[in-house]
Amino acid sequence: MARQNNDDKKKRKNCSLCADKVEAIDYKDAAKLKRYLTEAGKIIPRRITGNCSKHQRMIATAIKRAREAAIIDYVFD
Repeated sequence: MARQNNDDKKKRKNCSLCADKVEAIDYKDAAKLKRYLTEAGKIIPRRITGNCSKHQRMIATAIKRAREAAIIDYVFD
């Protein structure tokens, strides 16, 4: 059996928010927050989006605040 090369592994995505030097995420910006939600309304994990842990926590907090303020729906139909 042939061994798999490590070259076949997918390259890790870079955090787009770090590249843009984002310091804070506004919970009122629904259009930006919806990029990090699935069609069902769940928060997309950082292994999919490529965000760093710091920005993923900020995104999750902003989404939860937006849901509480009724800016974003909890569940999409």
